[in-house]
Amino acid sequence: MARDVDGGAAGAGSDDSETATETASRPSGEQGRSVRTTIERRGVVGLAVATIALLLGIFYYPVATVFVDSVLVDGRWTAQVFVSILQDPFYFGELARLLSGEPVRAVIESIRSPDRRLGVIGFTTYQAALSTVASVALGLPAAYLLARFEFPGRRTLRSLTILPFVLPSIMVAVGFVATFGQNGTLNAVLGALGLGEVNLLFTLEAVVIAHAFYNAPLVARVTTAAWESVDASAVETARSLGASPLRAFRDVVAPQLVPSVLMGAALTFVFTFSTFPIVLALGGFQLATVEVFVYRLIRDLEYAEAAALALIELGISLGLLYAYLRYEARHTVQSRGIRPLPRRPLTPPSFSIRELLPRAGLAAYAVVALAVFVAPIASMVLASLSGPEGLTLANYRFLVDRQTTGASFQVQPWDAVRNSLLFGVASLAVALPMGVVVAVLTTRDYRGRKVVDAVAMAPLAVSGIVVGLGLLRGLVFGFEIGGTRLAVGGGLAIVAAHAVAGYPFVVRTVAPGLEGIDRTLVESARALGAPRARALLDIELPLVWPAVVAGAAFAFAISIGEFSATIVLASGTNQFTMPIAIERFIGRRLGPATAMGVVLLVVTSASFLLIDRLGGDDVGF
Repeated sequence: MARDVDGGAAGAGSDDSETATETASRPSGEQGRSVRTTIERRGVVGLAVATIALLLGIFYYPVATVFVDSVLVDGRWTAQVFVSILQDPFYFGELARLLSGEPVRAVIESIRSPDRRLGVIGFTTYQAALSTVASVALGLPAAYLLARFEFPGRRTLRSLTILPFVLPSIMVAVGFVATFGQNGTLNAVLGALGLGEVNLLFTLEAVVIAHAFYNAPLVARVTTAAWESVDASAVETARSLGASPLRAFRDVVAPQLVPSVLMGAALTFVFTFSTFPIVLALGGFQLATVEVFVYRLIRDLEYAEAAALALIELGISLGLLYAYLRYEARHTVQSRGIRPLPRRPLTPPSFSIRELLPRAGLAAYAVVALAVFVAPIASMVLASLSGPEGLTLANYRFLVDRQTTGASFQVQPWDAVRNSLLFGVASLAVALPMGVVVAVLTTRDYRGRKVVDAVAMAPLAVSGIVVGLGLLRGLVFGFEIGGTRLAVGGGLAIVAAHAVAGYPFVVRTVAPGLEGIDRTLVESARALGAPRARALLDIELPLVWPAVVAGAAFAFAISIGEFSATIVLASGTNQFTMPIAIERFIGRRLGPATAMGVVLLVVTSASFLLIDRLGGDDVGF
C-alpha cells in the first residue's frame, strides 16, 4: 500500500518534471500566447479588483476620514461636536430647543410664531423646497411640449436637457449676475421700456431661479421619458369606455408620470439642499446654506465642526433619497409601452379653443423659458464683449495682460485654462476605465449586483465639499504607514476629486448600451473559446463605443467645470482652474469673469456636442 503511494508520488513528480521540461522547451511565441491567455482569462477580475481598490483609496477612505475628524477631537473619541451642532439654534433654529430637551408644545408654538428662527439647516431646507417647486413648475411644461408635440428642432431641444450635467455652475452664476445685476440686461430692457430698475442679486429669488435653470431640465428629461413610454392603446381603451380626455389623462397617464415627477423632484431637492457654487456667487454668506458654512469652517481651520456639519447634511440627503426609493418600490407603475402616444403638430390644425388654448400656454411658457434659460448665457457672452464705449475685446485683452503683468498671488487666467485642461485629461484617464469596469460589473447577473451598483454610485450622493475635505485631510495632509508619512500633492488630489465626480456618468452612459447587447453574440464568442476579457474587448466594447466616447466627454466636461472640491483643495496653492478663476473675478471684475466664462462655455459646449452626437439620449439618469 505504501509502495503504491510512493510510486504514485514518484509518478506525479515525474509528470511535473516532464511538464516543466516541456514548458521550458516551448518556443517563446507559445509561452507568450499562454501568458496572454492567462491575462485574458483573469483580466476582468483583475480590473475589478484594481477599480475597487482605487475607489477605496480616492473616495471611501477620504470620506471615512471626514467621519473620523468629526468624532476624534484632540485624540479623544467624542460625539460632542455632533451634539453641539444639533443643540445650536444657529444651525437648527427652533428645532434645536427640542433637541436640547425643551417641551414639545413650547417648541411648536415658537415654530408657529412669526419670529421663529430657521437656522442654517432650516434655511437650506426652505430654499431647497422653493427651488424644487420652481424646477417642477418649469420642467413639466417642457416635458409636455417634448412628449406630446412634433416640431422642427424637437430632438435638439430634448438633447439640451442634459445640459445640467455639463454646464459648470459657477459659469451659470456669472450669467445670472450679467442678467439680473444692477447693470445687467434685465435692467437695460426695463430701462428701455421706461420701467424702474430691479436688483435680484444676493436675494433668495436669484438663487431659486438659478437652481431652476439647472434642475428644471432634469425634471423635464425624466418626465418626458415616462410620458413617451405610455401605451396609447390604454388611453384609447379608456376613451372607448366613455372617459373624457381629462379623465383618461387622470386615470391612465398621470399614474405613470407621478413616479418620474417625484424622482425629478427628489433629485432636485437633494441637489439644491447640497448646493454650493450658486449660493456662494449669488447669495454670499448672507444666504448661506450648509455647504457654504462647511466651506467657511474649512477656511477657518475648524475641521471637526466642518466634518460633523457635512456628515449631518449627508445623512439628511441620503435619508431623503432612501425615502423616495422606498416610495418608488411600492408605487412605480410599469407600462408596456407597446405603442407610444402619437405626437401632434405644434401648429394648430384648427382655430378651436381646444387646439389654441394649450398652444397659447406653451407660447407663454416659451417667454419665461427664454428669460430663465437663454438670457443668462446670452447676457454672459454680451457682457464679455461690452465696455463703457460699446462692443470691445478689452475683457479678453485683460486676461492676456493679467497673465503677463499679474502678481504671483493673483489668478493667472491662462494658467487656469492650462490647469483645467490638464486636470480634465488626467481625470479622464482615471474615470473612463473606472466607469467602463463598473458598467461591466453592474450589467452582469450575479448575487450582490445591486449592492455593487449602490456602492459604486455612492459618489453621486456625496457633495464635492465632503470629498474635497476628505481628500485634504486624508491624502494631502498625509497618513502614516509603518512609521513613514505619505502625502499626495494637491494636483493629484484634484485629479482624484474630478475622477470621483466623473466616473458615475461614464457608468450611466455605458451601462444601458451593455445591457442592450444581444447576449447570443457574447455567448457565441465564449463557445468558440474566447475568454471573458477577449469577448468584452472584441464584441461588447466595439458595439457600445459611441456610448464610451460620450461617457468620456461627460467625465471631461464635469472635470472642467468642477468647483466644490477644487476650491477646497486649491486654496493656498497655484492649482487654480477656470471655475476658481471665475469665482475670484466675479466679485471684483465682472467683465473678465464673463470672458473667462465664455472660454469655459466653449470647452463645455464642445463636450456637449460630442455627447449629443454619440449617445446623449442613452444616459441612464
